[in-house]
Amino acid sequence: MSQLVYKQIITDLKHRIFAGEFSSMRLPDERTLSEAYQVSRSSIKRALSHMANDGIIFKKRGSGTFINPLYLKNESVFNYEESSNLGVTDNFKMNGKRPKIKVLTFEVIKATPELQRDLFLGNDDFVYKIIRLRSFSSQPFMIETGYIPIKIVPELSRQILEGSLFNYLQKERNLAVTKSFLSVFADPSTKNDQQLLKLKPTEPVGVMEGIFFLDNGTPFEFSSMRMHYKYLKFNSFMTVN
Repeated sequence: MSQLVYKQIITDLKHRIFAGEFSSMRLPDERTLSEAYQVSRSSIKRALSHMANDGIIFKKRGSGTFINPLYLKNESVFNYEESSNLGVTDNFKMNGKRPKIKVLTFEVIKATPELQRDLFLGNDDFVYKIIRLRSFSSQPFMIETGYIPIKIVPELSRQILEGSLFNYLQKERNLAVTKSFLSVFADPSTKNDQQLLKLKPTEPVGVMEGIFFLDNGTPFEFSSMRMHYKYLKFNSFMTVN
């Protein structure tokens, strides 16, 4: 329960930060926050510690806790949370909203030699080929092409794909996607990118490509995510001890 409480505090504080509630860029002290949320000081400390580790805030000795202006300026749509799965639907958010999904392609194909290699499949194995378009409101931001072995999720349907696939695996199959190896790079936009993502011919796309693994080490999906360049933004916070 305490873990859930501190996560709820983080979610609410992030919402208030991006809503511009703290115009001075300074957060209330721990005692004030503890009284406002009606929780213990330890829960507030834990929430603020995680936010500091993520670079959202920083503590200035003797002065208080302040919002990192660069984080505020460069909000990322990638908001992976501790103990969460790695699904796009569950972790990609903008202004607190999750993306909408439109299934463009859902078909079964024989695994190519490359997919056999990447997903450790045999010559006679088949995979689902799934293409989904992700949007925030009316703005498409990602074309996601995934390949998933049929033998892992034989019951997969279009209805499941219109929601969070990784969340479905956790709830219905007790399978968790907990690891991934991704390469991130830029690419010239294709005509398909331009049409679906509303890009000009001269505008590029960002690409995230790689393999997602189940918690038992089984390769689950090869995925290629082609993103509108305005949404490909990562934040990194480093410390030197």
